[in-house]
Amino acid sequence: MNKKQLFEQIKSKKSFLCVGLDPVMENIPKHLFKYDNPVLEFNKQIIDATKDLCVAYKPNTAFFESMGLKGWESLIKTWEYIPQEIFTIADAKRGDIGNTSAMYADAFFNKEKSGMSFDAITVAPYMGKDSVGPFLNYADKWVILLALTSNAGHSDFQLHQTPEGKLYEEVIRISSQWADSEQLMYVVGATRGAEFENIRRLAPDNFLLVPGVGAQGGSLADVCQYGLNSECGLLVNSARGIIYASNGEDFAEKAREEALKLQQEMEHILAAANLV
Repeated sequence: MNKKQLFEQIKSKKSFLCVGLDPVMENIPKHLFKYDNPVLEFNKQIIDATKDLCVAYKPNTAFFESMGLKGWESLIKTWEYIPQEIFTIADAKRGDIGNTSAMYADAFFNKEKSGMSFDAITVAPYMGKDSVGPFLNYADKWVILLALTSNAGHSDFQLHQTPEGKLYEEVIRISSQWADSEQLMYVVGATRGAEFENIRRLAPDNFLLVPGVGAQGGSLADVCQYGLNSECGLLVNSARGIIYASNGEDFAEKAREEALKLQQEMEHILAAANLV
């Protein structure tokens, strides 16, 4: 999916919502354990309940990898179940020396090898251009580079002052030379609302993947005040606030209610910006 197609989806659904699929066995409603694969059934029902309200799904691969072989099977089948017109993100946060990154790229982009072909993957930039390049070699895929994250330890490195500015600013400035906004996005945490104006100065045209709205306390209004651009430019992720809205038999219905609240707020924001 290219940037124009992604924006068309946003306009069509009046939404820039990304639903995070982070299944934890202990949090899955107990009635789903009658199924052979309760994780997959949980994901399928969440997808069925929210697919008309969101433009992207983001499975966090660690939640699947921790389950071993069964988890990988669930990840592959979850990817297969997501409608083709919806943007898919493998939240894998990979990044290693070039030949290893090439294998990671195959794992999430090469369906013939792995059974999966996500539209995008999250990548850590710490090891530099040669560790990111193999993901960019897939011309029709996206790299979503970690820039300014929402976790408590972000300041340990990301805000470190260099002669040219903060380290996260250097990440954006340097990486923007590797690919354009048709192939490169950045992760920017919603809890970093005060920095969005600065980030838009550095990356005016790139899409930003924004976790941290909802359970982590990020404000959608703050993100959009400075984060919106002429093509929306935002994919705002919510995981726990949607998928764990209930742990009863009504979990999918409650998930839809929470997703609808965000979608309706997004629709108002897009309309106010004359984007829909």
